Amino acid sequence: MPIEQVETRDKVELVFPNRYNVLLLNDDYTPMDFVIQLLVEVFNRSLDEATTITMKVHDEGQGIAGTYSHEVAEQKQTESSMISRHNGHPLKIVLEKLE
Repeated sequence: MPIEQVETRDKVELVFPNRYNVLLLNDDYTPMDFVIQLLVEVFNRSLDEATTITMKVHDEGQGIAGTYSHEVAEQKQTESSMISRHNGHPLKIVLEKLE
């Protein structure tokens, strides 16, 4: 029987999954208290962090609720949107891919 030669790789290239920011966008109808509560409950932010992010949304038009893999970011976006709509608020949550 002939001996087969097998080629081996010396290098392993690791590719990390893309990361996404979950952004909350400002509107004139969603109460700030609701946004703070959403950040605490869905994004596991402390009360101080949630207040800071909410003020950024209010002052600058948007704020980063968190940065996650695509699947987790999408889940957080969907959950936040459902909670917002259930409570009658038009809060818009979008994903932003990091480069």
